[in-house]
Amino acid sequence: MLVELKAKSQVTIPKDIVKSMELNQGDQFEVIEDNGKIVLVPVSIYPEHVIKNLKAQVKEIKESIKNGDQPIFDSIDSLFEELDK
Repeated sequence: MLVELKAKSQVTIPKDIVKSMELNQGDQFEVIEDNGKIVLVPVSIYPEHVIKNLKAQVKEIKESIKNGDQPIFDSIDSLFEELDK
């Protein structure tokens, strides 16, 4: 599929790609040059407090595993139930 470089270095992502990747207005992308190719990688931007919270949870989980407090699940469903809490 061909696209054209417009004013202000803008290109339009073809509609079928936007639809298949479920992209929305305002989505952000990292632009990478890869051996002569231009690659757009969708990214999610999260507030700093969300990242800090996730890091704290990961640290807590690592400590729990280190201490042998690793949960055991009977099924994949029980794992997902725990993750949904």
